[in-house]
Amino acid sequence: MKPLNLVDLNHTPETTGSWQHLLSQAITDPAELIRALGLPAETIAGALQAHQDFSLRVPAPYLQRIRPGDLNDPLLRQVLPVSEETANVPGYVTDPLAEADSNPHDGLIHKYKGRVLVILTGACAINCRYCFRRHFPYEDNRLGPDQWQQVVDYIAADSSIKEVIFSGGDPLATNDKRLDKLITSLEAIPHVERLRIHSRLPVVIPQRITPELSQRLADSRLQTVMVLHINHANEIDNDVAAAAASLKQAGVTVLNQAVLLRGVNDSVDALEALSEHLFRAGILPYYLFTFDPVAGAAHFDIADAEAQQLMSELQSRLPGYLVPKLAREIPGRASKTLLPVSSVQSLSE
Repeated sequence: MKPLNLVDLNHTPETTGSWQHLLSQAITDPAELIRALGLPAETIAGALQAHQDFSLRVPAPYLQRIRPGDLNDPLLRQVLPVSEETANVPGYVTDPLAEADSNPHDGLIHKYKGRVLVILTGACAINCRYCFRRHFPYEDNRLGPDQWQQVVDYIAADSSIKEVIFSGGDPLATNDKRLDKLITSLEAIPHVERLRIHSRLPVVIPQRITPELSQRLADSRLQTVMVLHINHANEIDNDVAAAAASLKQAGVTVLNQAVLLRGVNDSVDALEALSEHLFRAGILPYYLFTFDPVAGAAHFDIADAEAQQLMSELQSRLPGYLVPKLAREIPGRASKTLLPVSSVQSLSE
């Protein structure tokens, strides 16, 4: 069957306006996404089926970077619901990192010494199909004023906590006014030294990095780290680079973590291009995670041995500061588990 007509102005999303407007106008209907990109009509049935379990969300700035008509586009593969998601694969579970075991208060996850993670919101600008929190009970972890005060009290009572991590959902789906209040509360706790924000919003809607947000982070007494989530070089355009530059000018350390995904970045060329493009945009590669075995996304998984081979070859191509740490998060361990790569034979040999 031929692709649907690309010239369908009724399905051309807006690409200008405030970040809130772009967020509100994100595509949430699989049929609309398929029409907008001129994908084969037979794609719709599987997309609609998988969409019932984990909804689609794609904002316009990200949509612009996807190649029309290409079902194998690495950006499309990250966001398009597919029928494989409905398969029940043994070993793939709803809570692959056992976060429920480290959830002492609503919205708070405390797994590692010296740092805690706060779920600011369940909202995201984009729904990544491989998300390890696609089944997370956000409704049970709402962070209202009372819950936030419990989190602050918990942090204040533990002087070993030096770093607070804002996560989600996407923490930058929270508006600047609320972020200001939350950051101010943390600044009042003397032993908290660092604020880390894990966000995909500066990538999928770069307009989220407002002058007001950059200034607030610049004014904070906390050392601030922004960890972006970029899996493929094609996700980085001039707007993303400008957002990263604004953060860096505000004194924010900008890092990237990626996930190794089948059909997205599972080649040495793709990983090399990602590191090079990140560094050109002023973003330092930080982690490359192996896949978390979450139910509904088994088709993205790559064996650790293959991941180690890829990283061995990547090390032979790039300087050390452009090689992310290959890691897996294993529930119950005191830190991320780094996977050895130096003794693995190069793919080119």
